[in-house]
Amino acid sequence: MTRFAVVCLFTVVASPALPAPATYDLPPETATLRPGPGVETAILCTGCHSADYISTQPSKKGRAFWEAEVQKMINVFKAPINSADAAVIVDYMSATY
Repeated sequence: MTRFAVVCLFTVVASPALPAPATYDLPPETATLRPGPGVETAILCTGCHSADYISTQPSKKGRAFWEAEVQKMINVFKAPINSADAAVIVDYMSATY
């Protein structure tokens, strides 16, 4: 057996088992999105973000800010939001937050 094979065998045998994935029990959601036109579509955002998280974003940043944020979620993070829903979400967020 070559030295490399012995090192590999030792590494496999001596390696500890992988730990089990961590699980977390999150507290129940207590916040809701603010009412307004388009809130029914903006609920799509809560698939990844809590309403609390959305409400902590900088206030009154305007349409350009929310357009950039929604496009980032779609293009970078692959949020499954179509262009019609994206427009409604941008309108809702810019008017409400």
